[in-house]
Amino acid sequence: MAKKKIAEVAVEEPVVVAPPKKVVKPQIQDKLYELTIGESPITYVLKTRGLLWFDEELGYEREIKYCENQKTIFKDEMKGPERLSHIIFRDGMLFVPKEKQVLQKFLAIHPDNGLKFKENDPVKVAETDIDYLNLEIEALNLAQKIDIDHAEAILRSEQGNKVSQMTSKELKRDLLLFARSNPQLFLELANDENINIRNVGIKAVEMGIIKLSNDNRTFMWGSNDRKLITVPFDENPYSALAAYFKTDEGVEVYQTVEKKLK
Repeated sequence: MAKKKIAEVAVEEPVVVAPPKKVVKPQIQDKLYELTIGESPITYVLKTRGLLWFDEELGYEREIKYCENQKTIFKDEMKGPERLSHIIFRDGMLFVPKEKQVLQKFLAIHPDNGLKFKENDPVKVAETDIDYLNLEIEALNLAQKIDIDHAEAILRSEQGNKVSQMTSKELKRDLLLFARSNPQLFLELANDENINIRNVGIKAVEMGIIKLSNDNRTFMWGSNDRKLITVPFDENPYSALAAYFKTDEGVEVYQTVEKKLK
């Protein structure tokens, strides 16, 4: 009996079409720029010619300049007459409307961007303000919890021996003011494990228990001028004394000083 031949049917694979890529257009908006040179002259003219910018894609430097009658900032792409334009900051600020895209592109890659001027980004300004406010809150909260001895140690590093004449309320007030005006430095000092030890050394010198030579290089006992330590070159003397107090020999000296301060 003859077998029936089964016809083979070719099955075509479905064609997979990749979804179209979403093109993200650059945000076109008004921009504000401000000088960062530490002063705000009435007028400041930014250099607009004789500038080079390294093009990473092409691998060489290209001359850039700003001409209002051109649609590009690259000299090698300009066509026809080049009417050079001035860029003037007034009272430290420069407003560039969204319609002037060529000028915004020129400012974006200008060599002085980040050195003499920067874009005033409201979002970044807000983020910076929030970070600072959070830091200030953290500093103030910590300042409220710190005991008087620790407060004195922190303020002494900023105000010197003036703190010895202050009442506890004056210390607390000045500590809170310091935390609010310079929260970052306050937190650094408050978390410095050596600051209380350094404060003991400063108070000991103020009371004559320990002497510091006129050249700030040697600590001695106040009673007999016996040398305790020589301060290493270029080191703060009280930081060196605090480090000495933590050594085996210095611990005994520290304990003796603490007893005399009480």
